[in-house]
Amino acid sequence: MADQAQPILTRIQQKNRDLILEGALTVFSESGFRGATVDQIARAAGLSKPNVLYYFGSKDDIHKTLLTTLLDMWLAPMVRIDPAGEPLDEVLGYVRAKLEMSRRFPRESRLFAYEILQGAPHLTEILGGSLRGIVDTAAATLQGWMDQGRLTPMDPRHLIFSIWALTQHYADFDVQIRAVLGPGHDAFDEAERFLENLYRKLLEA
Repeated sequence: MADQAQPILTRIQQKNRDLILEGALTVFSESGFRGATVDQIARAAGLSKPNVLYYFGSKDDIHKTLLTTLLDMWLAPMVRIDPAGEPLDEVLGYVRAKLEMSRRFPRESRLFAYEILQGAPHLTEILGGSLRGIVDTAAATLQGWMDQGRLTPMDPRHLIFSIWALTQHYADFDVQIRAVLGPGHDAFDEAERFLENLYRKLLEA
């Protein structure tokens, strides 16, 4: 069966949807799916609960919409890895892009982390489908460069996992990092220099 066309929203309707998703992002990133309520989301959005439920049928519906949008955004830098580019520049560019996303979108990163820690009940099909396909494509590009002697040989998927871990950590564990570094540090600027040096030394053939 073909997908039904999505209704065209008025400017006010789109604004209200955006307010709800913005409010929900704050609530979910702080409380997780189980701890969040529609009442909390309504308060964060500055709307009534019935108004929220007019646009989204349930808390689950809001959560799925946020996660799907987030995953598309999170995967975009990987999709942009250019097989025709300079291998080391492409990998370092991906590292910088992922770190910048952690800097700019910490709530989104924590929302995704909450979902994964709960066993990804709302993302199971996506993780095994589109995510795996995009990772497979990027891994094949990395493996090709390694086979050509243009990058140090290693497991390309675990290389990708390491980039995720070392960049998203700065969003997901922000409080811990700031406590350890203390005042006077820009964690992201320092991390960018450190990670670029780390991956350059690791990957230069």
